[in-house]
Amino acid sequence: MTNMTLSEKFKRAAGVICRQGLVQFPVTDTAVTIIQRVVGDCSDELDLIVAFREKPSQTMNQLVASSGFSEETIIRLTDRLAKKGLVFNQPSSKGVMVYRLLPLMMVGLMEYKFMGVLTGSEAEKELAMLFERLLSELRDQTQDHYDTLVSLFTAAPAVDRTVPAKQTADGKAIRIIPIDQPLDSSEAFVLPSQTVEAIINKFDDIAVGHCFCRQRRSLLGDACNTNAPVLNCFSFGKSARHTSAQGFARKVTREEALKILREAEQAGLIHKAFHPGSRESNPETSICNCCKDCCDTLRIWRDGTLPMINSTYHLSMIDVDVCTGCGICLEWCPTDAIALNEDGVAQRDEGACLGCGVCARFCPESAISLKTGLRKVFILPPRLRVA
Repeated sequence: MTNMTLSEKFKRAAGVICRQGLVQFPVTDTAVTIIQRVVGDCSDELDLIVAFREKPSQTMNQLVASSGFSEETIIRLTDRLAKKGLVFNQPSSKGVMVYRLLPLMMVGLMEYKFMGVLTGSEAEKELAMLFERLLSELRDQTQDHYDTLVSLFTAAPAVDRTVPAKQTADGKAIRIIPIDQPLDSSEAFVLPSQTVEAIINKFDDIAVGHCFCRQRRSLLGDACNTNAPVLNCFSFGKSARHTSAQGFARKVTREEALKILREAEQAGLIHKAFHPGSRESNPETSICNCCKDCCDTLRIWRDGTLPMINSTYHLSMIDVDVCTGCGICLEWCPTDAIALNEDGVAQRDEGACLGCGVCARFCPESAISLKTGLRKVFILPPRLRVA
């Protein structure tokens, strides 16, 4: 290893981590400080992080070659980094152990650091504040280069997929309107699971942790406006094995998982499923249950940081002859896609509707149904500065 100071090693390691994942972060003092707080004065761990600079996922043999460490040392260091939320260490489908350096967020360090049981300590609050500052710096970068970034945003895949609510608050089935025409038979598309029950039933390994968004907002002093339940962040398969092994979550049975998900739906939370590499043909890795005010995906869109990019198979449909204009659907809609028109009747913006079904769940007149049809919801972040 080169004779670098610890300060230089922190900056170098932060530079490698900032390049991981869907979101590229600038290597600011804030990013470096986060790595300092998480890793601590562990020089070997910083050196191992840098070994991922050319290839973020590596087998043991590859990591031995890229790091110069022995297998015994790599196992020890990756175990420690995994518990700190920086390395994913699970075997592939072929049984080969793969070590992957995780990004700062989506899904990575930020999510894992606030997914476990928290104490409300000053250290946790400081880390929450550092991530808030990091997101503020990312917002500045987006706003400073808004026009340049639009084309990159447009080409980006959906970050997550909405799985709709299927029942109203009083237990009635939400009406589903079939798609007008079938998909082109030439398209090799397999419709992913459209209910949380179907997703849960796919997996033997299921783990549940705390909502990292609501927990981080709480550390920042922002209480959830809906007082939503917190223990409902799910991971599946090898992701469940990883989160439970590191203490970020605990294993649960299918029955426990379904009970927790029903409670989340009753609270008006939005089911959002995640797939490896944003490829919906792959089995889900996790389900978030999101509230309108705390969800990071919604907040960083509203704050002008990143676009909202979501995949959905449903679209809300409002029966204007039944709607009384009570405005309840406006309050619940996570993307503010519904407004009252000049006639005092609810009107939905198709481009902003996630098809989550929360509006239909709480409509007292049962005036809202869900129409099927695969869509990609893409909403640019608000432009906060004049060019």
